Amino acid sequence: MPRPSISSPKATVFIVDDHPLVRDWLTRLINDEEDLEVCGSADNADEASQAIARLRPRISVIDIGLQGKSGLELIRNLTDQNPEQNILVLSMHDEAVYAHRAFRSGARGYVNKRQTADEVVVAIRRILAGGIYVNEAFAESLTMGLNRQRSASSEDEITLLSDRELEVFRLLAAGRVNSEIAEDLSVSLKTVQSYCARIKEKLNLRNATELLQAATRWSDAQNNG
Repeated sequence: MPRPSISSPKATVFIVDDHPLVRDWLTRLINDEEDLEVCGSADNADEASQAIARLRPRISVIDIGLQGKSGLELIRNLTDQNPEQNILVLSMHDEAVYAHRAFRSGARGYVNKRQTADEVVVAIRRILAGGIYVNEAFAESLTMGLNRQRSASSEDEITLLSDRELEVFRLLAAGRVNSEIAEDLSVSLKTVQSYCARIKEKLNLRNATELLQAATRWSDAQNNG
């Protein structure tokens, strides 16, 4: 796809990520392109929602793992307000689990942070041109239905979890205790305990030990998959 001439108006990009180094890296990467420019950034969903409504960027690049409201909640809120919103998810999480949820929430692209920097720019341009973007390997797995061939314990049952329950499950796998998860998600300890109870019920787990073991196994499978 040919780039616009340097005299063409630049497409504005808003960045949402809770890591300052990632925001700085993305800002430099995007501003180096003659047809793109970063118009703002935020490290949490509430601030991002207000700024995006005010600045009206052509596209927003959003991480899923935010403190407080998750990136998925932010995406849903943004697309509820404007179904034509252009959103690219840039996340460290495996596409096999999170890309489906991101697209259901209203995202138009998904890039894993382990992929190349060039892929971020390609994805932004693809979405701005009216397309959607996932990496080639994941697109092939969707076409061939490979995701459905994974074991029920590792994948099919995980789809039973809500977005918030999955976030709690992921944080448990990362070694966070309930009180820390409550702080990370800006909810009460009782709310986290309720999420854990629902996760155990959905995954047929008997106690907190089995819950932690299941979360760890799932995380290991994602990292090695």
